[in-house]
Amino acid sequence: MKLQWIYLSLVLVLPTVATICYGMNDFRYIPYQESIAEEYRHNQTAIADAFQAVDCRFVLGSPRIIDSVPARVKTAKVTQKDMNLALSRFRNINVEIANIKKVALADTFQSMFVADFAAKRKYGADFKILGKDGVHLGLAGQLIMNYGFLKGMGANGDLGAIAYDEGTGIVSPTLGHVVVAVEKGMITLRSARNPFSSGLGAVDRDDSIRSVLAQVSFDDEMNWNILRMQQPQAPNYRVTWGDQSNDYNARQPEDGISLAKNFDNHSLNWAFRRVFDAVVCKQEYETRQIKTLVHGPEGAMDLEPTFALTEKVQNQLEKVVRNSEQPLEQVIVVSAPLSVTEKGRGYDFYRGETDRFL
Repeated sequence: MKLQWIYLSLVLVLPTVATICYGMNDFRYIPYQESIAEEYRHNQTAIADAFQAVDCRFVLGSPRIIDSVPARVKTAKVTQKDMNLALSRFRNINVEIANIKKVALADTFQSMFVADFAAKRKYGADFKILGKDGVHLGLAGQLIMNYGFLKGMGANGDLGAIAYDEGTGIVSPTLGHVVVAVEKGMITLRSARNPFSSGLGAVDRDDSIRSVLAQVSFDDEMNWNILRMQQPQAPNYRVTWGDQSNDYNARQPEDGISLAKNFDNHSLNWAFRRVFDAVVCKQEYETRQIKTLVHGPEGAMDLEPTFALTEKVQNQLEKVVRNSEQPLEQVIVVSAPLSVTEKGRGYDFYRGETDRFL
């Protein structure tokens, strides 16, 4: 059935880029068996051949780990360790196929294993970033999956740098950022490349995206927009982005501050949420489109018209996603501490913020 779905999708959609990730159900939630592994290897190779036959670039995703034995597993003999050992060997099959077929690999097993181990060591055995049932991912686990696929794609996480020379007052942005105004450390930019924004969340809760960002190098590798100061004039600075302010010594902004990593309550959260909600709406419809309609009685009755009609809806939802990705204005304030003689004149002991109230 899986191969039939793949072949049908290739005929209907004619994709140019795709990601695939199978293995969780294929290993059947039992200890490793060579016969099952051979069937899996055959199917994964056939899928790779099908994509390459239509010149579709694709990323081959490995199965991930599980965090507990699912309740639906009836045998009392299988353990979580047995299952993860089996999944690790299924992961190795994908490594072999990717090498033979010379395609990109998303090693989601390794990403999940490392993040889960680090989280449990810090927060205890009950910390389940792979979902409460140990199998079905919430947003936190899905971020790790995305991290693995982005690495497999060779994605570049460079979202641009903003260089601020305090001596001259000149701001020099790169890669998708344009200076709108600069006044006493208040930098207004119009930005077309904006970061993934998780928003607020507790780092010690396994249902929080923030908890995952503390365990994997997503921000460092896939989500970095840097503020860098040149010729700093003071020993310490406060940087304000949106509703959040952080304090740094002069060396830190001189070396460069990763804004997305250091600020969770910044001015672009709402804009990212708009894109996120549009993508969720599109994906929810695509699930209904393929699983319920195309592979349901409507598709069985008349496949091509069913797909053509549903594609009209999908195309409209795709336009909503694209329209949600608009350049945005943002303000970053860099302020230095007031001297002793200046203190008490304003609302805050930081020069840039005080000057706005005088």
